[in-house]
Order: sequence, then structure tokens, then C-alpha cells
Amino acid sequence: MYEDEFPLRLAQLRNKKGVSARDMSLSLGQNHAYINNIESGKALPSMTIFFYICEYLNITPADFFDINSKNPVKLKNLIEDLKHLDDRQLESISEIVKGLVKQSG
Repeated sequence: MYEDEFPLRLAQLRNKKGVSARDMSLSLGQNHAYINNIESGKALPSMTIFFYICEYLNITPADFFDINSKNPVKLKNLIEDLKHLDDRQLESISEIVKGLVKQSG
């Protein structure tokens, strides 16, 4: 992920969570403009703060960099639910998902 994509991804994930840049900055123990500075490309977080950002967003670092995943929190929750299904149920869900993907394609 390039430096110009990092701020966009952060803004996307923060907006999905429904929190302001100011509130997120303060929740991370930073000054009120910290996240805004990252999202505007003026700064990048330290590795430690990056991990705190991921924790705050309830995602893994891998989720952060998976730009094809528009909502990693919902996806993670869905995967956890799928683990409780048997093979027949998983096959049914798989067919439904394939149909949805084909429709949106």
C-alpha cells in the first residue's frame, strides 16, 4: 500500500465505524488533530500507534491493508458465524454468495 493510499484507507475504516477523526484521536490518547493529520497526508503513525489504530477499529493489520475488503469487521463476524455451520449449510451459503456476486458483477 502506498503512502497516499494509507490515509484514504484510514478514513474509509474510520467512517465505517462512524467516529469522527477528533474522537478517534482523543481515544488513542493523541492530540485532537492527530488522525486528521494522517488522513490529510501530513503524517504517518508510528508502528505502535498503527497497532492501536487497528485495535480501535477492531481489525487486524492485515485487514487494514486489504483494500478489497470494504467492511472487515462485518466480514470477520460473518466468518466466525460460518464456522458453526455444517457442510450442507456452508454449501448453501456458498451458492447464495456466488449468486449475489454474479448479480453485482
